[in-house]
Amino acid sequence: MARLRDPDGGCAWDLEQTFATIAPYTVEEAYEVADAIERGDLHDLKDELGDLLLQVVFHARMAEEQGVFGFDDVALAICDKMIRRHPHVFADAAFRDSAEQTRAWESIKAEERAAKGRADSALADVPAGLPAMTRAVKLTKRAARVGFDWPDPEAVLEKLHEEIDELKVEIAAGDQAKAREELGDLLFVCANLARKLDIEPEDALRAANAKFTRRFGYIEAALAAEGRTPEQSTLAEMEDHWQAAKRAEKLAKA
Repeated sequence: MARLRDPDGGCAWDLEQTFATIAPYTVEEAYEVADAIERGDLHDLKDELGDLLLQVVFHARMAEEQGVFGFDDVALAICDKMIRRHPHVFADAAFRDSAEQTRAWESIKAEERAAKGRADSALADVPAGLPAMTRAVKLTKRAARVGFDWPDPEAVLEKLHEEIDELKVEIAAGDQAKAREELGDLLFVCANLARKLDIEPEDALRAANAKFTRRFGYIEAALAAEGRTPEQSTLAEMEDHWQAAKRAEKLAKA
């Protein structure tokens, strides 16, 4: 990376980059790692982990150029953090169960926030840059740890129906701004429901995306066999093929 960032003979593109311009690529590479895991492609996972590691090296190199820290400092920092947060492994602490261990973990993190001068809030260090659905789950999980939570999934479902009704009102009123707000509330409750069901919403949505892609591909293939495209078909015709795709999937699973 030092060679790529070398002002005398380095790569022009690499030299232009900053933390802010590289950050989107870092997020993208993390998702590509997740995708390889989802597909069970360990060969691809190796490559994607390398791409993700390059992002870490890139950020560390830019920080080193500013005299702030280098890659070795990054590695030492995570080692120190893991040792600090696992006193039952690296020291003589002992926990009765995973629940007590989790409480100790949160206590250590609270001490770390205080040492950094951050607000001592249960929500203080939930990164704002996370995907919104993932952040919603983390926020509600943190709130639940201090007792601010619905008692069961059924209670969340009731709230979900309430939010749907409120969204319907704003849609009927034609108020785009309020509809946006109510839709956000609805999605937030969906994230809460996923947490209560112990389902990762990003994973669930990725699976739904894959299902939609697969079934729409069936529609395109079926229409192509008839010498047509979706643009040359009616919604009713495409819906018939969609239902056929669903039936085919059910038979394949039977």
